[in-house]
Formats: sequence, C-alpha cells, structure tokens
Amino acid sequence: MGGYVIRRMVSAIAVMAMVGIFVFLLLRLAPGDPAARIAGDMATPKMIAGIRERMGLNDPMPVQFIHWVRDMLGGDFGTSIFSGRQVLELISQRLEPTLSLSILTMILSVTVGVSFGILAAWRTGGLVDRLLAVFSAFGYSVPVFVIGFVLIYFFAIRTHWLPVQGYAPINGGLGPWFARLIMPTVALGLGYIAFIARVTRASMLEVLSEDYMRTAAAKGASSYAMLFHHALKNAGVPILTVIGISFAYLIGGVVLTETVFNIPGIGRLVVDAINNRDYPIIQSVLILTSGLYVLINLAVDLAYTLIDPRIRY
Repeated sequence: MGGYVIRRMVSAIAVMAMVGIFVFLLLRLAPGDPAARIAGDMATPKMIAGIRERMGLNDPMPVQFIHWVRDMLGGDFGTSIFSGRQVLELISQRLEPTLSLSILTMILSVTVGVSFGILAAWRTGGLVDRLLAVFSAFGYSVPVFVIGFVLIYFFAIRTHWLPVQGYAPINGGLGPWFARLIMPTVALGLGYIAFIARVTRASMLEVLSEDYMRTAAAKGASSYAMLFHHALKNAGVPILTVIGISFAYLIGGVVLTETVFNIPGIGRLVVDAINNRDYPIIQSVLILTSGLYVLINLAVDLAYTLIDPRIRY
C-alpha cells in the first residue's frame, strides 16, 4: 500500500505539472491585455507599457513561468492584479460558502441517490423504478441554471418562503445559513442524485442476480440483511467510484450555481477574475482545484480496500 501511494503521488506531481503548463499558456495566449484593463480606457500606450513592466508581462514566457512556479512552491500564490490583495487571502475568504454548498450537495446526493437506487433495484419494474427513470431523464437533461431560476420563482418570489439570493455565514446561526443554501443545494444536487441513483440501481441489480443472493433468500435471510449486509457491500465499488467522480465534477458545477444564486464563493471569484483577466487568481484556483481532484481520486482508490478485501495494491 505504501509503495502504491508513493507511485500515485509521483504521478500526481506529473499531472499537476502538466496542468500548470496548460493553465499558464492558456491564459497568456488568450486575447486581451490585463495591463490595458487596469489602465482604463483613457490610458496612453506609455501608461500601459509601465504597468506591463511592473507586472512582469514583458518578460519571456519561460521566465514568467519559472517565477510563477518558484513563488507558488514557496507558498506565494501571487497578488490579485485588480484588488492588490494576496490571492490565498481572497480564496480563504470565499472558501466557506463553496465548502458549505459542496458538502450539503454531496450529503443530499449520496443519501437520496443511494437510497433511491437501492429501492429501485429491490422492486425492479415497480413504481419506484419507473419514477427513477423519469427523474433521471429530468436530472440529466435540465441545466442547473434553469432549475435554479424555477426554484427562485416559486419558493422566493411567489411564496416568499426562502431568501432569493446571497449567503449567510454559519457563525450567524444555522437557520439563516441553511435557508440560503436549500435552493442552490437542490438545484445543484438533482443531476448528481440521478447519476448516483442510476449507477446504484445497476450495480445492485447485478449483485442481486448472483447465486449467493438466491441462496441467502432460500435460507430465510431478511430483506434488510440481503440489501445492506450482502448486496450493498458487494456493489459498493462502482457506487463509491461514481460518488468520487460526482464530488470532483461538483467543483465545476459550483461556479454556475454560485453565479445564479449570487453566493460569494470561489466560483464567483473565478468568474470575476476571468472578466478582469486577473491571472494570479485564475491560475491559483485552477491549480488548487486540480490538486483536490487528484487527491479525491487517490482517496477513492484507497477506499476500495475497505469495501472489498480482495482488492490489494
């Protein structure tokens, strides 16, 4: 196991290096000049040239890349071009809303999705199974922003049951915090619920058709024991895989959801940075999220051994 973890960490370093090169080149080669955006519409070419010199944008790209990697390895992710504040400080201030939304979404998706999938597999062809087929088609096809606008219209504008937009810090009370996260959590989680439920159903159906499950039923095993002690444990590897994939994909979905519901999280920070061509923020967020993605994949692979003792690395 130790050797496997070391090999995965080495490969993760290689992946992060490729991501860093791609992100750096993508932002530098994209059209637009951040120095011109900072200087404003009335700036002279001399003013723009001075700003480019201070930002180091006149240096050759390899030199800019080396300076960026050197500073990042030293814990310095740079300074925002427009706000003048440290990038890590800006990210840390936006971390709580994004983590709150992501964790609540995953709790909802895993709880409802796995439960729905188990019931559909246990009563295949029944009402729950047919409802799952309809719900999956809806969850896959309807974009997050459409669901978000529908929820805002009915539960905020028409009924006034929930706040329209914004975020309330958790230290201000669980009630306001939860009330402002219900709609974005549901809007973001519907697609993941459908995804996890369908995979859970397919995996459970495969296990329930095995001979040892029929033997357990013939010996008088209860439905609870068959579903949760035998079937779910043996079907756990595909389910755990799709949960890990969903959590990794959630990083991208948060950006659009935070924009729709005006949540001041990392997603909104990235959108504003893209509009302003703020290189340090965009680069830092992409590198950190890529690293998180790699760690999630590693954690999922290691968790396989806890579910299935036959898996060894």
